[in-house]
Amino acid sequence: MKNLLRIIFGFLLLSNYSFSQQVPAVEENIPFLVTFGKDGEKSWGDDDFSQTYFFVIPKFQVNPIYIRVYDAETSADFDEKKGEYNTKTKFSVYGGKESFTNKDVRLKDPGGKYKSGNLLATKTFVSSDVYDGEWYTFGPFNPTEGELVGEYGGYIFKIIAEGISGDDGNLYKYFLSSSPNENKAIEGGNAFTFEYTFRMSDNQKDIAHLYPYIEENVYSIRMSNFDFDNDGDVNIVSMVKKGELSKASGDNVWVDTQHKIADKEKKTTLDVQFIKNKKAPIKNNNVTLYVTNQDGNLLPIYTVPIGGVPQKNSKVLFKQKKKTAPY
Repeated sequence: MKNLLRIIFGFLLLSNYSFSQQVPAVEENIPFLVTFGKDGEKSWGDDDFSQTYFFVIPKFQVNPIYIRVYDAETSADFDEKKGEYNTKTKFSVYGGKESFTNKDVRLKDPGGKYKSGNLLATKTFVSSDVYDGEWYTFGPFNPTEGELVGEYGGYIFKIIAEGISGDDGNLYKYFLSSSPNENKAIEGGNAFTFEYTFRMSDNQKDIAHLYPYIEENVYSIRMSNFDFDNDGDVNIVSMVKKGELSKASGDNVWVDTQHKIADKEKKTTLDVQFIKNKKAPIKNNNVTLYVTNQDGNLLPIYTVPIGGVPQKNSKVLFKQKKKTAPY
């Protein structure tokens, strides 16, 4: 990742998306992140009942920062109910040494020392309507409380959402803010994850966009998605590709597709598109995605696409697939 600091910082300042620090971003067409309670069924789309996100704070930021969570509880309007609501979700913010650079942070499934670093704040939300449709704010944090990682352009904070009990789906959003009471974006900030569990929009016209960053040493990637329920197509658009299909998963299964990376795609962001079946779309569809390089190392999936959305975009025509046997 040589010179990644210069590349990311420069692109962020030039990108039209550099102030869009809601997670998921509006441009992603993804309504919510999803984390189920630890007793949930993986067939509902969450493969490990835990999700880790990272927020990058530029070195020039001197004022306090806040990490805000929308609808952190599990009840009522937005969440996915199974029987009676009984789920508790813990959100924990980490900073300091090895909060990001510990090797266990890049594991696909939570394990080892993935909770590395200094625990800065934590709160467990129960099945209550107290925060239903409301924002909860962690902070203030001094930017230097994060871990300074030069390759990523600044100080990194980690937030882990884990379903510690129950079997319901918690649907929520984040916002990296300069204010404790409202969503004010931080110039040059960004957010990314290594494994993305999200809710698809029910709108058949909405295409979900995810943005994995292709590092300089990458010459091939493996795209892995889970529990897409055969709900359409997975398409890749890049600076050189008009579109390249990746395999779409069925119910409660992983599928992997290998793709070659061209030289012009290195140090850029891909646009991975989840395109819903227009004739028989599935409602309340939760999906998980991760991307690895040729060595099996996870690649960061950004909220703000580095350098902007790939420009070589074209309309993708959906072709109705033949009915497949159930898994």
